[in-house]
Amino acid sequence: MTAPLVSIRGLKVAFANGAVRAVDGVDLDLARGEVVALIGESGSGKSVTLRSLLRLNPERRTQIEGAMSVDGRDVLAMGRRELAQYRGGVASMIFQEPLLALDPVYTLGQQIVESIRRHESVGAAEARARALALFERVRIPSPERRLDSYPHEMSGGMRQRAMIALALACRPKLLLADEPTTALDATVQIQILLLLRELQRDLGLSIIFVTHDIGAAVEVADRILVMYAGRIVEEGSARDLIRTPRHPYTIGLLKSRAHGALSKGSRLEAIPGSPPDLANLPPGCTFAPRCPLVIEACQAERPPPIPVGPGHRARCIRVNEAAAIAPTAEELLGV
Repeated sequence: MTAPLVSIRGLKVAFANGAVRAVDGVDLDLARGEVVALIGESGSGKSVTLRSLLRLNPERRTQIEGAMSVDGRDVLAMGRRELAQYRGGVASMIFQEPLLALDPVYTLGQQIVESIRRHESVGAAEARARALALFERVRIPSPERRLDSYPHEMSGGMRQRAMIALALACRPKLLLADEPTTALDATVQIQILLLLRELQRDLGLSIIFVTHDIGAAVEVADRILVMYAGRIVEEGSARDLIRTPRHPYTIGLLKSRAHGALSKGSRLEAIPGSPPDLANLPPGCTFAPRCPLVIEACQAERPPPIPVGPGHRARCIRVNEAAAIAPTAEELLGV
């Protein structure tokens, strides 16, 4: 059996001298050529998990436990020089807001050329030719002229395409996408999602895609992991998560979207309450204060992952009862 490209075991990430547990025991495997989506509300630990794979969280203010390996390399054991080669060369990230992630005083072409030359022994002319080819690949109009544009001279959609080109500049094996469509309008969102899926197929990339939109996750992912309060509460194939969700939180996310069963003018079914304070987590299941199926036993201890199908697990002691409140695929799709 082929070893996974990414293997995470027992990852815990805490801030404020350990008081705030942003990630609390995450296990994750990513196969080569696979796309996995991490979904959940803001503050659930998705982006912190992603940034941990590149060690981008502030080291002096961050406590990390567990194990992370990418392509056989121990991420937590890397020294500064090895980490610099690893970032961009093995794993690369598409950030949520490219206008903030890109350097405003350099042209887009200069930034891509610098990245290529930092990792590979190539001349400036060859690096620029590769940058141009990347712009063409991500379908930026007038690519040669756009290479000499500054980030503020591009639209949001074009900036995100340039961000993707920069992330792919050094031919990484792992692409980390941190809510890459959040700041874009709906039409451009679909274009970026389709582009990512096309690039993944053509280049054989492995992708971890972070989003709060379960609809976007279904569009691009092979598997979906649902996070809540720093823990993965349900995981399975994209098909299983839509057709047979078994955690009340996953069900709440599905019901809170506009879907086929809703009539015009009807209200969305929101999840009551708010995510818990990560510095003061409730005992037992962290979703219990907001759960429609909560019983006394839910608050006694942290529920283990319970298998509900092939490759499908949910951290809920009431997975059978959850099936009764889950929307059907026909209701979600309106067929």
